Amino acid sequence: MARGGLKPEVRAFIVQSLACFDTPSIVMEAVRKEFGVEIAKQSIEGYDPTKRAGRNLAPQWRELFATARKSFLEDTADIAISHRAVRLRSLQRMAAKAEEMRNLPLAASLLEQAAKEVGNAFTNRRELTGKDGGAVQVVATTMTPKEAADAYASTLHGDG
Repeated sequence: MARGGLKPEVRAFIVQSLACFDTPSIVMEAVRKEFGVEIAKQSIEGYDPTKRAGRNLAPQWRELFATARKSFLEDTADIAISHRAVRLRSLQRMAAKAEEMRNLPLAASLLEQAAKEVGNAFTNRRELTGKDGGAVQVVATTMTPKEAADAYASTLHGDG
């Protein structure tokens, strides 16, 4: 179907889907299921102003795209998998299924992934602690330039 023949709600759906980084193939299938409309991938690409095919997109659709993209990038709270509890429940279901199927290597891998999830292995946040979980002790020392050079040289030669 040509772009001009689509209803505004179908166009809005396409623009918003593309703004959320869905591929034209995914959008094509979603439009078919949601609205019962067949549309070519090439036509869908015309609704993405970040692509060459969408360079002539009408201002109202460009604005909708920008708004949807901004909202999508700023708000991950609506995406279930962005929450640790959802990921852990999913891993639990998969691990149980893997054990049921007697696929112990997969179950072990899923358990390891869950442990990493709980231990913040998939975040950029790291905590450093000192002895017995206390604060890291910082000791400042002063050296003469000669002492610093000697200390550096000893690390190069394996003396220290």
